[in-house]
Amino acid sequence: MKKKSRFARYSLQDKALLITGYVLLGLFVVAIIIPMIYIVVASFMDPVVLQNKGLTFDFSKWTLTAYERVMSNASIWIGFKNAVIYSLVFTFVSVFVTLLAAYPMSRTDFKGRGFFNVLFVITMFFGGGLIPTYLLISNMGLKNSMWAIILPGAFSVWNMIIARTYYQGIPSELREAAEVDGANEMVYYFKILLPVCTPVIAVLALWQFVGMWNSYFDAMIYLNDAAKQPLQLVLRSILIQNQPESGMISDMQSTAQRAQLAELLKYATIIVSSLPLIVMYPFFQKYFDAGIMAGSVKG
Repeated sequence: MKKKSRFARYSLQDKALLITGYVLLGLFVVAIIIPMIYIVVASFMDPVVLQNKGLTFDFSKWTLTAYERVMSNASIWIGFKNAVIYSLVFTFVSVFVTLLAAYPMSRTDFKGRGFFNVLFVITMFFGGGLIPTYLLISNMGLKNSMWAIILPGAFSVWNMIIARTYYQGIPSELREAAEVDGANEMVYYFKILLPVCTPVIAVLALWQFVGMWNSYFDAMIYLNDAAKQPLQLVLRSILIQNQPESGMISDMQSTAQRAQLAELLKYATIIVSSLPLIVMYPFFQKYFDAGIMAGSVKG
């Protein structure tokens, strides 16, 4: 007798729900993939062909002009370097502070645990606003420095809750064994506990890196020096303000040529700015599922 498939054993309602889920998921994937394909193909096309005929997969109509101009522009590389530095420093500071704060909050014997939990949660819903924050940053002398965009958002309550929950899922026998071996609190935390928290650390690092990499508003407010601005501000000027760097299109004679090349530069800049994230995800994927699930299923 032929064994029924798993899908065949489902009830009619379950089958309908499952099919609906797959259809919605497929539509969601298509909605993501089509714009990505459009951007990638458009970044290689001749601007005249792109404007007049749209996308084509005729390689004879493709060109590397946009990438050559993006790569040869100094402001792109300066912004790229700044974005990498800011993202790495922010990730390290944020993850370090978050993990340290989450540890005592995971300990049931920590006095004042309930008070600090309430205090942290309140900050998730209420903030001082832009003007008080700007005045604080200015009075502390952090304006026009990278610390103005790193320190204010370094601690994330949501990430702390994820890390706290992950800590709570680690067997208490591990700490008891460390105490028997004579390890103090510092030795236990840094040499025993943190090494087994690699999944959640990887998840938090990925979240914070991506968040800082995509951030531009704080840099726009606090950084006045163009040499300190991250890639996101350069990208913003090209995509939103439609103002490519003058060196990128200075040799274009007509206004139409400048507009066509400016449009093409948008797509190439998007690809260049997305490369670090595309490269990072495969390396963090093996930790992502374990980290996010372990930090969410235990209350």
